[in-house]
Amino acid sequence: MRYPEHADPVITLTSGPVNAYPEVLRGLGRTVLYDYDPAFQLFYEGVVDKAQKAMRLSNKPVILHGEPVLGLEAAAASLITPDDVVLNLASGVYGKGFGYWAKRYSPHLLEIEVPYNEAIDPQAVADMLKAHPEITVVAVCHHDTPSGTVNPIDSIGALVSAHGGYLIVDAVSSFGGMKTHPEDCKADIYVTGPNKCLGAPPGLTMMGVSERAWVKMKANSLAPRASMLSIVDWENAWSRDQPFPFTPSVSEINGLDVALDLYLKEGPEAVWARHALTAKAMRAGVTAMGLSIWAASDSIASPTTTAVRTPEGVDEKTLRQAARARYGVVFSSGRGETLGKLTRIGHMGPTAQPIYTIAALTALGGAMNTAGQQVAIGKGIEAALAVIDADA
Repeated sequence: MRYPEHADPVITLTSGPVNAYPEVLRGLGRTVLYDYDPAFQLFYEGVVDKAQKAMRLSNKPVILHGEPVLGLEAAAASLITPDDVVLNLASGVYGKGFGYWAKRYSPHLLEIEVPYNEAIDPQAVADMLKAHPEITVVAVCHHDTPSGTVNPIDSIGALVSAHGGYLIVDAVSSFGGMKTHPEDCKADIYVTGPNKCLGAPPGLTMMGVSERAWVKMKANSLAPRASMLSIVDWENAWSRDQPFPFTPSVSEINGLDVALDLYLKEGPEAVWARHALTAKAMRAGVTAMGLSIWAASDSIASPTTTAVRTPEGVDEKTLRQAARARYGVVFSSGRGETLGKLTRIGHMGPTAQPIYTIAALTALGGAMNTAGQQVAIGKGIEAALAVIDADA
């Protein structure tokens, strides 16, 4: 017998992996070409060109063939040398986590850490850079999904650039869902992927690399080569005339091609707007129901993930199980420091549509009531609809 909790969910509203667009799923079903076939090499070059356009880069991006955690670890391994002094900016679980990779490649690690419902203050970065002129590399997570908060990376990037440092940006769950590009924030390595706001499955890393970062990585004798962690090996793999370091993920490239087409055809500004509207409606509904947003202020709340604080006395895991079993809606838990303290509701790719706020509020409110935390579902839906109607 198949119990309801084991049935396929009706709606997946997680912070990743997210639902893929139907067109992307069809793209994954295209013929798997031989990677040395001239047709595939030409096709691959075209996909990189589309990624360059979407990321608004002046040079070619790199595609690594593994989900973006590969790109983040590769960035640490390739750019950071034992002589570098690294400043890691930690406003959440993922930002904190990058520090562990940085420490592996350099013993000289400094950190600015804030409570995980707050954002990094650029003034604190400026003060740290002034106090420690020896800092050479700065790392920051733009959107820390386990907290649903966003850091001001453009302001931070301007400070790092003026200091002469190298900036590593984790934009995995922000690119494509809000206005952010590698050169806007003066990133030297900017890591993202198609498996969040672009509405494709996990399996690839998209990476912007500055010219000065290429020089630094190639001069680093300890940077990985002939390795899954190598960035350097893929510098020219975009060209139809260059061999791949190893077999690329052909089906994932097929899917990425479609995802980029959808993003560029709809128009980035329009995509960002529907992400922002969906999240704004969700926050209004959550507040009207009598619940609290995890982020310390609305100004740092993410347009791609809404983190809802778990009320005292409610078991967060049981809450999510009830939402799935009773309503067929799947949410994400917190991670690490935020596990059990909040529930994450994703607005990414195809689910970044205002209608999904109604399903999310219904499932969240119903699950809360089941858990003994009485909330006003009707008021929440009315507040969300008011936001949506005001935008019409």
